[in-house]
Formats: sequence, structure tokens, C-alpha cells
Amino acid sequence: MNSRLTIDKAGRVVIPKPLRDELHLEAGDALEMESTGEHITLRPVRGTGPLAKENGVWVFRARTPLPASATDELLRRIREERDLANLGEGAGDSASKGE
Repeated sequence: MNSRLTIDKAGRVVIPKPLRDELHLEAGDALEMESTGEHITLRPVRGTGPLAKENGVWVFRARTPLPASATDELLRRIREERDLANLGEGAGDSASKGE
């Protein structure tokens, strides 16, 4: 995408919305700037960690795909622990029996 941008009095430029959308850029995202002669290059700074923001939602990326059974089991355990903490120890027994 090529476009002409104008620098305002404060030295700012606006990245066109279609390009921001395409690159999933949002207010507050960091950009790396490189200048060589008459050329300026901006690149989004992307984290190398397992969490990435995609369309405004944080997504966990594992090195290898996780089977649905692993996430289902983890959610079951988290919910059971939450129920035990909120309702007392008897809540986990009835929740696991489907009552």
C-alpha cells in the first residue's frame, strides 16, 4: 500500500485506518522506526511471548497445538476450584456429579 502522509505541527503522521486494520495496530502499540537516506521504515513491535493480541482479544499460542481435551480438563478444574472456594467443599462434589 502506497499513500502520501502529511506531518502535522507536532511532527505526527496518521497511519491510514485500512493499513492499521490490516496490521492489527491499535492506539498504544509500539512501532520500530528505521531510517536510511531518504527512506523511513516503520515496523510493528511484536512480542515473542505466547500471548498475542488478535482483533482486541488476547490469544495464547502454544509451541505445539493443545488438544481440546486438555483445555476442557483445565477449565473443569478451575471451575471446580472456584466453586469450592465460593460455596464450600460440598459444591465440588455435586458439580462433578452433574447435579
